[in-house]
Amino acid sequence: MTNTLLSIAVLLFSMLSLAQAETHTFNWTTGWDYRNVDGLKSRPVITCNGQFPWPDITVNKGDRVQVYLTNGMNNTNTSMHFHGLFQNGTASMDGVPFLTQCPIAPGSTMLYNFTVDYNVGTYWYHSHTDGQYEDGMKGLFIIKDDSFPYDYDEELSLSLSEWYHDLVTDLTKSFMSVYNPTGAEPIPQNLIVNNTMNLTWEVQPDTTYLLRIVNVGGFVSQYFWIEDHEMTVVEIDGITTEKNVTDMLYITVAQRYTVLVHTKNDTDKNFAIMQKFDDTMLDVIPSDLQLNATSYMVYNKTAALPTQNYVDSIDNFLDDFYLQPYEKEAIYGEPDHVITVDVVMDNLKNGVNYAFFNNITYTAPKVPTLMTVLSSGDQANNSEIYGSNTHTFILEKDEIVEIVLNNQDTGTHPFHLHGHAFQTIQRDRTYDDALGEVPHSFDPDNHPAFPEYPMRRDTLYVRPQSNFVIRFKADNPGVWFFHCHIEWHLLQGLGLVLVEDPFGIQDAHSQQISENHLEVCQSCSVATEGNAAANTLDLTDLTGENVQHAFIPTGFTKKGIIAMTFSCFAGILGIITIAIYGMMDMEDATEKVIRDLHVDPEVLLNEVDENEEREVNEDRHSTEKHQFLTKAKRFF
Repeated sequence: MTNTLLSIAVLLFSMLSLAQAETHTFNWTTGWDYRNVDGLKSRPVITCNGQFPWPDITVNKGDRVQVYLTNGMNNTNTSMHFHGLFQNGTASMDGVPFLTQCPIAPGSTMLYNFTVDYNVGTYWYHSHTDGQYEDGMKGLFIIKDDSFPYDYDEELSLSLSEWYHDLVTDLTKSFMSVYNPTGAEPIPQNLIVNNTMNLTWEVQPDTTYLLRIVNVGGFVSQYFWIEDHEMTVVEIDGITTEKNVTDMLYITVAQRYTVLVHTKNDTDKNFAIMQKFDDTMLDVIPSDLQLNATSYMVYNKTAALPTQNYVDSIDNFLDDFYLQPYEKEAIYGEPDHVITVDVVMDNLKNGVNYAFFNNITYTAPKVPTLMTVLSSGDQANNSEIYGSNTHTFILEKDEIVEIVLNNQDTGTHPFHLHGHAFQTIQRDRTYDDALGEVPHSFDPDNHPAFPEYPMRRDTLYVRPQSNFVIRFKADNPGVWFFHCHIEWHLLQGLGLVLVEDPFGIQDAHSQQISENHLEVCQSCSVATEGNAAANTLDLTDLTGENVQHAFIPTGFTKKGIIAMTFSCFAGILGIITIAIYGMMDMEDATEKVIRDLHVDPEVLLNEVDENEEREVNEDRHSTEKHQFLTKAKRFF
């Protein structure tokens, strides 16, 4: 009887929640227009219904979201990913071209239709196509819930980013080029906040603000602090945390921090809000690049605005590894499936610098991977059918999965996992190549004790030449991307694919491809059945699949490639220089030589004798010599 009453109560509560849930419908059309975002240069940006910036979305837990996205651009495909949302049962709404969907061609409309049942907190959305969100196609996605445990008076969101004066497509041409053999990332021109510079935030005294801080950039990590104000961290990447007080945050691209800031009683002074480049991520620092950006926390509009604030050190920022989730989740037990990957940046035979997991640079298949799952029947758990260059791993239902990531590169990389928030059980220190240190891989037999209740989030950075270890439970059937969220590195191929519970995907009605989605595929002529090579007859036959360029033959080193590249470049410049000077007016050149060398005219005139006159036509050298001496004779 008791169990029956309990079941009825749960059913009634579910029905009540369903009745209270709202449906939010958005009709968005992309386009192009010009905006001067940083006040220094007007440049093309991607607009939403002709407006810029894109709107933020705020919904409640349990609400349904419908986004009708029409590609109004006539020169490129597009897509939309809702960053951090688990998309339970709706993997086809995750928004990754050739992974969970077909690209949206110009003129096509795709409906993203999903319910936010399992996420609460701060998220964002962005195009997942060719770095488009660096051109402005992005916004915040906030999910509220009455169960949030902390009190506050008012709320504000801050979107941090870097800003380029050039389009990503133009920058990519130079970045993914034989003339950039080291893979040096393009240098931004500025740091911005809420799509502007020098933002003014007017505050009230003695007020607690909930501040949602999101790095929606595509490259640099940023240090963030507010002059003479503490920040109390209460959420990271949608995971509510125990309170943790700090003076400074270090926020990589795609990470989110929600903090409480309590204002002062005194309103005589205004304070600086500071952003700073992590300039260790920049290959070069141009002399005109401002590494700090200042915005204003204004208590008193009649008082002077603050100047930029300096700190004694940037090394004392919050280490998120030690944050405690508010709802404790004990560390998962020994993993059922361990995936170990090494991060390497290197050149392929075409001379371009790429990024690799275990010598594989992600190369998109001809059929979106989710559609291969749905059309492959009992072969869906065979990783080979998903292609030799997609780096696909098959995860069984409810496995405990451990990813060990060893960074062989000298840079910092933020990695994002779609479909999950993971436990972070190990993150090693920086190993500095400038000090002669070498890359340090994770040693399962020699490491610090794992935390009892690990920090959870969906985007985690690995330090230079270092490593991290994360764990999650494969309880969300879908096709999920794990990739570096530095957009330049994703363009270089730094990603892998997790096909989670493929038979569970096939069996779920909500995972099937909608008619609208199939129309989108048809409009861009992308196959929706078969293996990675679009072969439907023999799924193990990958003939014709997309593959990465060949490796450079043994014996070539990176330094040698760079030297050869620049030697060839210098040689070409030399030839051009000779050609230009060779086409110059020789009469002017003759006069200049005679004047500059102070040559005696008589000496030149005596050289023009009868013997040389007879030899004029014998060879080209004698002809040129005669012409030179004749000009000299005329000149004098």
